[in-house]
Amino acid sequence: MKLARGSALRGDMRVLLWLAIARLLLHLLTNGQYGFHRDELALLADARQLDWGYVAYPPLTPLLARFSLELFGDSLSSFRFFAAVAQATAMLLAGLIARDLGGRRGAQVVASLAVACVPFSMLQGSVLQYAGIDYLWWVLAAWLLLRLANGGDTRLWLALGAAIGLGMLTRYTMLFCAVGVVAAVLATPLRRQLSTPWPWAGAVVSLLLFAPNAWWQWQHDLVYLDFVEHIHARDVEIGRTDGFWLGQLYVNAHPLLLPLWLAGLAWLVVARDNAGRRALACLYLVPALLFYLAQARAYYLAPAYPMLLAAGAVAGGHWLAGMRQAFATWLRAVGWIVLSAALATTAMIGLPLAPIGSPIWDASRDAHDNFAEQVGWPELVASVAAVYHALPEAERARTGIFASNYGEAGAIDHYGGAHGLPKAISVINSYWYRGYGDPAPETLIIVGQSADDIADLPATCVVAGNVRIPHGVVNEESTLPDIFVCRDLRFDWAKAWPMLQEFG
Repeated sequence: MKLARGSALRGDMRVLLWLAIARLLLHLLTNGQYGFHRDELALLADARQLDWGYVAYPPLTPLLARFSLELFGDSLSSFRFFAAVAQATAMLLAGLIARDLGGRRGAQVVASLAVACVPFSMLQGSVLQYAGIDYLWWVLAAWLLLRLANGGDTRLWLALGAAIGLGMLTRYTMLFCAVGVVAAVLATPLRRQLSTPWPWAGAVVSLLLFAPNAWWQWQHDLVYLDFVEHIHARDVEIGRTDGFWLGQLYVNAHPLLLPLWLAGLAWLVVARDNAGRRALACLYLVPALLFYLAQARAYYLAPAYPMLLAAGAVAGGHWLAGMRQAFATWLRAVGWIVLSAALATTAMIGLPLAPIGSPIWDASRDAHDNFAEQVGWPELVASVAAVYHALPEAERARTGIFASNYGEAGAIDHYGGAHGLPKAISVINSYWYRGYGDPAPETLIIVGQSADDIADLPATCVVAGNVRIPHGVVNEESTLPDIFVCRDLRFDWAKAWPMLQEFG
């Protein structure tokens, strides 16, 4: 019997691994469409100047970007390799969560495929952003917590500590997950393990991993707090934080999967004598409440949903087992049809496949702006280069290129070398720390501003060119197309620069 059980477990793992590999290959084959996202362009700039911290995020995602550059060059699809690996691994872990909740192979497969059906996950496998890497650490933490609650090797606390520490090096919202883990420990028999050294050793591991970034923040006056205060105020002002609870119904999992994860949540919450299920319930409910109280955006809780989808798959399997065979067979067929429909629609709007301007492109554009923000960067840099090279040669040597946002700055740095452009100057996020160059520019080319925006700049500015985004795509750059040349700069760079820091 033990041999048969071991063989079945290995068979289950093989199935989950093949699903994860298929997901990885799907992204690798499709991720070369369009171009770099504005966030990726900022990552490229940070990856080339590695540090223990940055204004907008901790250092792990730029480090992964650097690995991609070193391993694969700046190939677009290869640059997104780690993003695809993160989402493929999250699929695998969802299946393992289903297994450790008592689900059989069918439930494990459903849990894994359900994660692939989540538009947030599909998009995060198609672009390298810290949110996608953060997704992985949450799912890994959930699986390790479940293993510990089910009586797993107490040395797994070290792995859980590492997952939380790596999460903190990816995105500071991992702190909400860590609080959920603490609540789960206190609310379940896991608290008995506090009398052993392993939970405390895990905490030490997480703190040691996070310590270099914490020190960087301390050295930079906890600049992230200023950044997040600005971003949060902006999000509240424009309504991005409205409807947090309503957003949970359609933002973090496919709307067709709503019955699945709601069933999973209910099944976890009603557990009385099952420590694993109660632990996962805490790991969802506590961060959800904290995010709500903090007026967070709905998608911040997205990494908590794979474990709910896994729980729903297991609960559904148990309920079907108690039904009449004919009715259960009919329900299974309906479930697979719904899952297939969810996967198909997610692939249409979440994979960079559709030709720009096609009906599918338009549908994806209505759902999100990720793909629109990948179009037009080489053309923007070419337009700036045309303005730059139209200047007299002597003036070019004293000219700086001022970028108004991190996408523009990253694009100029990434594509500008081929055009003979200097590095971008910007006051946004970590670019501000890099300064304005030595010597200071005497002429500025400014991109990403309107005439009204620069009306009070003590300089003489004229429109010298325009940015044309191809295919008629509307994005942030298409709304501010003018390129200005500003001369006769009547200010002291050294005195002005400390007051110019911006966040975005």
